Amino acid sequence: MNSDEVTRDEESIGNSNRVEGLDDCRANRWVTLRWAAILVAITLLAYVPAIQGGFIWDDDDYVTENDTLNSIKGLRDIWLDPSATVQYYPLVHSSFWIENHLWGLQPMGYHIVNVLLHSINALLLWRMLRLLAVPCPWLIAMIFAVHPVHVESVAWITERKNVLSGMFYLSSALCLWKCWDDESVSATETKRRYLWYGAALLLFVGALLSKTVAATFPAAFLVIVWWKSGRLTIGDFIKMAPFFFLGITLGLLTVWLEKHQVGAKGIDWELSFLDRILIAGRALWFYAGKLVWPVPLVFTYHRWDIDTAQIWQFVFPVTAIAFAIGLAIKIPRIGRGPLAAVLFFAGTLFPALGFFDVYPMRFSFVADHFQYLASIGVIVLVVVAAKTLLDRMLDDGALVGKMIAGVVIVMLAAITWQQGKIYEGLEVLWRDTIAKNPTSFMAHNNLGALLNKRGDFEEAEGYLLQSIELKPGFYESVINLAKAYEGQAKLDDALMLYRQATELNADELEGWNGMGAIVGMKGELDLAEEYFLKALELDPSRAETHANLATLHAARGDLAKAESGFTEAIALDPASADVRRNLAGVLMAQGKTAEASAELKIVLEMEPNNVSALLNLGLIAAGENKFRTAAGYFERITEIDRSNVKAHYNAGAMYDQLGDQAKAKYHFDRFEQLK
Repeated sequence: MNSDEVTRDEESIGNSNRVEGLDDCRANRWVTLRWAAILVAITLLAYVPAIQGGFIWDDDDYVTENDTLNSIKGLRDIWLDPSATVQYYPLVHSSFWIENHLWGLQPMGYHIVNVLLHSINALLLWRMLRLLAVPCPWLIAMIFAVHPVHVESVAWITERKNVLSGMFYLSSALCLWKCWDDESVSATETKRRYLWYGAALLLFVGALLSKTVAATFPAAFLVIVWWKSGRLTIGDFIKMAPFFFLGITLGLLTVWLEKHQVGAKGIDWELSFLDRILIAGRALWFYAGKLVWPVPLVFTYHRWDIDTAQIWQFVFPVTAIAFAIGLAIKIPRIGRGPLAAVLFFAGTLFPALGFFDVYPMRFSFVADHFQYLASIGVIVLVVVAAKTLLDRMLDDGALVGKMIAGVVIVMLAAITWQQGKIYEGLEVLWRDTIAKNPTSFMAHNNLGALLNKRGDFEEAEGYLLQSIELKPGFYESVINLAKAYEGQAKLDDALMLYRQATELNADELEGWNGMGAIVGMKGELDLAEEYFLKALELDPSRAETHANLATLHAARGDLAKAESGFTEAIALDPASADVRRNLAGVLMAQGKTAEASAELKIVLEMEPNNVSALLNLGLIAAGENKFRTAAGYFERITEIDRSNVKAHYNAGAMYDQLGDQAKAKYHFDRFEQLK
């Protein structure tokens, strides 16, 4: 064999190795895609009940009654006016803006997007864990995907904040890790590293503009750097400086908005620093416990009574600190990983540990959605610790581990499936909350308010009385109980509560409006006007107040003022069918039948079965000798309400005018039977 033959053989072997390497790469890619598909499929299956859910608490502010979602001007305001939305998270509201123009107010679309974003986050986490060489990366990502603690973040449309911010957060971490390498690289690699860094910074801004809890990202990333390298240099902090600056800046903006715009101020937030230490220590153990044993999960947990005089409450922060110190001491034996996981968990949770005032602290110091990203630390710690123990204790620890992992995934997915059912709608949610946490004054109040809207005033009264017993002087419960009494015609009791509401908070107009309505019903029109004018002074843009004043003017016979008042109310709230119906009545009384008819037809577009609108349209048509048109309106009423006496009589009269004696006789006979 000559040298040329040897060379050709070597080339052949080299080509063969390259082909085999390419085949291996393709095989690995297909294996990765298969496991990714399994992860997404299991996640989607676990969230099927949640996908079928409806809109719940706060979804009105974020979606269903969010006017910024309806126009280009609204989209501009989402970005340029922090007061235009309940919280300044422009990427979240922009995503809702897009969806509103795609499928309107159909909740399933919003739910599907949330579940898909959560699935993407699980895939990104899997990728990140593989880059970091964390054991069992797919299992950790799968547990993250189906853990029931995350149902609140995924099934609650308002918490788009968490899943969207999480996607940007994890994407930023991936990009940043790709550029976190040695300085001694080629010019091409240096350029690529800067591109990765720029992408990471841009994605981090996206995370902040979705939810500013992502401000903890730079500190969490440095924890990962320390875990992998065993040290942190000045250069590391310099690299992260832009991240810290952006995080702190937008974080402080959120703190200010939370206090001055959302309303996180008052007696419920008057906590000393020591109180907040007790809250933080207890919250850390609470969240870790829910990750290990996620039963029961409650939409609103019991609000702890914090008391620095009770020594046992110091056990929580003391043991939390001691646990971290213990892990630090054992680094030579167990490595830096366990401490890094705990630091990631506690650090990512820091904004929600009670040191910053946020509105939900009014109801509880903890909530499942607060630990969406922080949960990764505990999940990693538990899974890796379990794997290590099994490998040490059993010869075939891998097989046993896979069996245990399968059982855990099925159990978690089953609990997630069940938990997703409570997001069917508001009533299911509040009844579930009360069953699991009877001390939730907020759940009692909100269920009572919901029952009020439905007309179940007697049942509402019971829940609202319980809410006031749990939290005396809670303004919203006092107002809602007054409405429940008003609905039951207990006017004196309602008036007393409306008056109490004005004493609790004279700057809120519901109490003044309520008193005006009650005294107006009692015939004290001058006093009613005084109360309505006070409410109007507090908020001139409130349509309800203008409508109340217009009703008062109509009762006095001042139809011109009544028309003006109802018109102003409609300008402020075009979607109010009741106000349009009342305006139509005033217009009819003035002989303005064409304008009245136009308003009533708008009412029917909003509420096709509005009997009052149909009746008045029939009367207008009859007055114009349009007997067949009038008969159509009256017959439509009888289809909606077969026992409506007026509709049968009027329909009979119209058919009598038309000479259709058979139909006239039918409706007159029904009238005689029902009257």
